[in-house]
Amino acid sequence: MTVRGIRGSFFDFIDDPWKHVGDEEASARFLADGLLVVDDGIIVSFGPYSDRAGEYADLEITHIEHRIITPGFIDGHIHFPQTRVLGAFGEQLLPWLQKWVFPEEARYADRQYAKDGAVRFFDNLLASGTTTVQAFTSTAPVCTEELFEEASRRNMRVISGLTGIDTNAPDYFVDTADAFYADSKTLIEKYHNVGRNLYAITPRFAFGASPELLERCAQLKTEHPDAWVHTHISENPAEIRGVGVVHPGADDYLAVYEKYNLVGPKFTGGHAVWLSNSEYKRLHDAEASVTFCPNSNLFLGSGMFRLGKATDPDQRVRMTFGTDMGGGNRFSMLAVLDGAYKVGMINNTLLDGSIDPSLKDAAEAERNKLSAYRAFWSITLGGAEGLYIDDRVGSFDVGKEADFVALDWTQGPPGADWHSTLIADGGDPVTMDDAANMLFGIMIVGDDRAVDQTWVMGERAYQKA
Repeated sequence: MTVRGIRGSFFDFIDDPWKHVGDEEASARFLADGLLVVDDGIIVSFGPYSDRAGEYADLEITHIEHRIITPGFIDGHIHFPQTRVLGAFGEQLLPWLQKWVFPEEARYADRQYAKDGAVRFFDNLLASGTTTVQAFTSTAPVCTEELFEEASRRNMRVISGLTGIDTNAPDYFVDTADAFYADSKTLIEKYHNVGRNLYAITPRFAFGASPELLERCAQLKTEHPDAWVHTHISENPAEIRGVGVVHPGADDYLAVYEKYNLVGPKFTGGHAVWLSNSEYKRLHDAEASVTFCPNSNLFLGSGMFRLGKATDPDQRVRMTFGTDMGGGNRFSMLAVLDGAYKVGMINNTLLDGSIDPSLKDAAEAERNKLSAYRAFWSITLGGAEGLYIDDRVGSFDVGKEADFVALDWTQGPPGADWHSTLIADGGDPVTMDDAANMLFGIMIVGDDRAVDQTWVMGERAYQKA
């Protein structure tokens, strides 16, 4: 690849906006006319066009006009083999898995079916502006292989691994602890740290993992300490009760994973809807992460994630946002932000004292309100921090990989451009406040039609027709 430049309006983050209550602009960086210079997929220069243009006078420059360019979106929790099972009606988590998900995921044991599914999966991600995922696969090694192979063909950053489940699933779907261990070892050796692939030791959830399976996960983590750990935690009340049956004696859900030394940096627990205050504190102390999956939590009736609790400055928990597709009903991280905003507003009402004055917590109530700054930080730099890959992606800092998305604030459902006419006199954003207001409109009024281009390692990987 030759050195190339991208000129346009850029918006990214230098800090966590929840640390700047009342002054969230201090967390962000906006260049109305900026230049990003990329060499072999890596950012080598970034700044105002007027400051950089002379230094790169002979550079091939792509000018992306009338768009807001942000870092590529990071989906912290998604299920690759659920690509074809979106929109399955009428069940909460456990019966939904039995009726719809396990039969479909079992089909990914067929290599051609998995290969075709991987093409669809990544096509949908790129069309949604998503450039990095932490993904579940299935109990079939070929499913994990095809995910990594297609990610490699597209040069996309993926964290994934064979999904382990040996109980509370149909006989045709369950694995054994020993087979899970052996297959995981093979896959780690083949894919971990190869290209942009990273490996996650992946027990599906404690409800589906026997003590023997979790012992094997612990063994894998000991043997491969730089690997990630990705699982589910406290998603659904029936699931939580079932965990107590599979793992008697555990004080709570998190304690199951703690028993096997899985909780620490690079650990992510998806959903985390019903975590206790004690579990939040222990996650904070362990520097572990959770993923907020609002659309899935709503679609499956799981509950309301406590965004204000997770962002408590005294016990802050690292966090990603995720689609949880196909429990979540969209691939789009913009749709996730729409759902997250609404969940946050309900939580705000529950804590602002208007319902029960004895429950009033003004500070936590405020932390539930998802501004454009908090929202887009959560799916870019914040998501990267939650996954411990912020040294590689998430912002336009020099040395990072050049993954980004160009957003068109006028596109979406009929009427989506009305909001933009109120900002900057209907023209391009001039100030950071202009850009933030346009981004808020995109996440609330728009949809994935606002994604005009998606770039991966400095190459355009998607262009809206």
